[in-house]
Amino acid sequence: MSRLRGKTIVLTGASSGIGAVAAQKMAAAGARLCLVARDVEQLQAVQQEIRRAGGQAWVYPADLTIEEQAAACAQAILDEHPRVDVLINNAARSIRRPITEALDRLHDYQRTIQINFIGAVSLTLKLLPRMLEQGGGQVVNISTLSTQVPIPLFSAYLASKSALESFSRSLQAELGHQGLDVTVVHFPMVRTPMSGRTDIYKHMRMMDTEGAANWLVRAVKKRPARIASPLGKVGSVLLAAAPGMATRLPQPLFRLMDWRLKKKFERD
Repeated sequence: MSRLRGKTIVLTGASSGIGAVAAQKMAAAGARLCLVARDVEQLQAVQQEIRRAGGQAWVYPADLTIEEQAAACAQAILDEHPRVDVLINNAARSIRRPITEALDRLHDYQRTIQINFIGAVSLTLKLLPRMLEQGGGQVVNISTLSTQVPIPLFSAYLASKSALESFSRSLQAELGHQGLDVTVVHFPMVRTPMSGRTDIYKHMRMMDTEGAANWLVRAVKKRPARIASPLGKVGSVLLAAAPGMATRLPQPLFRLMDWRLKKKFERD
């Protein structure tokens, strides 16, 4: 029997990309999916796909950056489902911009952290009492390879994901003995609508949404503390042991990569 069968899974960012594909895979394995995102029509389309395949899914449209909507979403889920086994905080925003071009754009950092960190924490805090009441559960927080191997141009995004990782460790440290498992998933670059907003990335090799969705399925099945690529695991060790060197040495390679991607894009 599938380890997902019968589990109620709340998945944010479920209307497209990784979230939509993961929702379909989990539902096919017997899970009951609570789909959360802003776009109700896209959510309903994912729900219909799941139901056509014989799965179970419910739709909860909400902008998690607005506290009232996050609260209403959580309450609706709690009212309609006696258990909440897993929360996957997948909804996110990314901004690619040099720090020197963001000197008068504090709002870049505010809006990024609002969904990547505050929105995730908000929903976690609202669903956590049910998990503890039922004797346990799992929170899966999505982070990035780039917190393990520092890269330039994404300071707002990386700061928000680093905050979420720290919160994840606190959750596990405080509540692990009460049956709560916390998993952090460090995705490499994935080809999604979010990454597609940067034109030069069309020529970059990326993980596809199918592979990324499989990581989320594995996170729920195995409940590890971390899922990461081999490069990410090595990067984490180097960053902890020699942070200065681990941050400085890769930078010429990133600049060269960006230069090559721009040249390819200009030739299109």
